[in-house]
Amino acid sequence: MLRLLTVLTLALSSCSSAGKSKKGGAAYQPEEGDILFQSLPNPMGMDLVDAIEGSTHSPYSHCGMVFQEGGKWKVIEAIGPVKITPLESYIERGRGKKVWAYRLAEKKRKHVPAALAAMRKDIGKPYDPRYRFDDQAIYCTELIWRGWKAATGEELGTAVTLGSLDWRPYQPVIEAIEGRGNLPLEREMITPRDMAKAKELTQVFPVEE
Repeated sequence: MLRLLTVLTLALSSCSSAGKSKKGGAAYQPEEGDILFQSLPNPMGMDLVDAIEGSTHSPYSHCGMVFQEGGKWKVIEAIGPVKITPLESYIERGRGKKVWAYRLAEKKRKHVPAALAAMRKDIGKPYDPRYRFDDQAIYCTELIWRGWKAATGEELGTAVTLGSLDWRPYQPVIEAIEGRGNLPLEREMITPRDMAKAKELTQVFPVEE
């Protein structure tokens, strides 16, 4: 278990303040309520990050929601405990310092303040490597999912079961968390990939050509 969570601890280390992710010279221009997806650094081989990305066939292993506070851009995220991170540090942490930004439809953005307020209630709660829908421990997409549902009564993206993912190559990772022989294939979860597919969201950075 400790080995599987080491990547999360590494991600909490201090970062430089470069603060911009660029492609073709264009910098990301944040708006409150943007959801930033990234690939977490992973120096350890097959572990929790590999399992998230590999089982969903997606580069997204983490996400958080952007907001402005005191004139500065920040991200609320569940990594280690639920916490608030400066935007530039969040970007700097990602593998290759890369992020993908998804923006809510204009008519949905009025709900962002209420969603953020709901998410703030989870600050300090521990990370949940078991990916359960409960309020004891929180994983990255669950934080946003819970906040959005509290604010709107709606789900953001479609929950999937573990069994519907490409879980077999990552069975040792799952059993290290759940216990040998315990494979909760019916457990529902919201993955970064499936949140990014939400009909309310549009990718705004990097701009796809």
